[in-house]
Amino acid sequence: MPLWVAVVLGIVEGLTEFLPVSSTGHLVLAERLLSGGGGTEGGASFDIVIQLGAVMAVLLHYRGLLLERLSGALRRDPVALRLFQALFIAFMPVAVIGLLVRRTIKEHLFGLTPVAVALIGGGVVMVVVERWLRSHPERPMLEGLEHVTPKRALLIGLGQCAALWPGTSRSMSTIVTGQLTGLSTATSAEFSFLLAIPALGAATVFEGWKARHELLAGGGGPALVVGLVVSFFVAWGALASFLSYVKRRGMEPFGYYRVVLGAAILVFLR
Repeated sequence: MPLWVAVVLGIVEGLTEFLPVSSTGHLVLAERLLSGGGGTEGGASFDIVIQLGAVMAVLLHYRGLLLERLSGALRRDPVALRLFQALFIAFMPVAVIGLLVRRTIKEHLFGLTPVAVALIGGGVVMVVVERWLRSHPERPMLEGLEHVTPKRALLIGLGQCAALWPGTSRSMSTIVTGQLTGLSTATSAEFSFLLAIPALGAATVFEGWKARHELLAGGGGPALVVGLVVSFFVAWGALASFLSYVKRRGMEPFGYYRVVLGAAILVFLR
């Protein structure tokens, strides 16, 4: 892979990982536009592994919170323990199901048509949920990670499994599920970002090891490093900007974007 392609893919990954628009879907689309053809298994693995840059961005952005909660967990503080328990519960469904369907997904769903369908479907869900929430202003929207109970964490974890379909978006599925459980959009987004640490971290390490020969073949190591570094810096900037945006505007604009992009893919690129 040329280094300039790795830079472009790193930018795409960093910009879209924490937006509810599907980083994997955008990477599949970018590779199609850059190469003029279909993706490869090695390309799919590259897309997954450079997500590690986004994981490192979350660790940096939330370093204060994580250090505080780690210190609290060592002191057996209930609030700290509850957060790590919630993250573990939310992580387990996608870990189990992802291992079972990994090969099927890479063989059949890393294509433009499945991605476009997922983009449109997820966009419609986002718009409907946002409008429903606005029509029920009396419904409580809980602020703060302390409201992520084990039950809510399990539901969010099950919702995250939908993101195994490329184009669905891990951020979209977890944030929307969090909203439906009664969490505010901002709290749902923060928990989604923290959940990226075990979810994306495990996926990138597992995929990187399984596909290490394809990723490093032909001197592919430098391209992988470039993609990781670029995705880290771009994701670091995008994460804070997205949190600020959703607090003011909500998720609906991203839903419309997804529908338009999915329809364009079906019409012009399928």
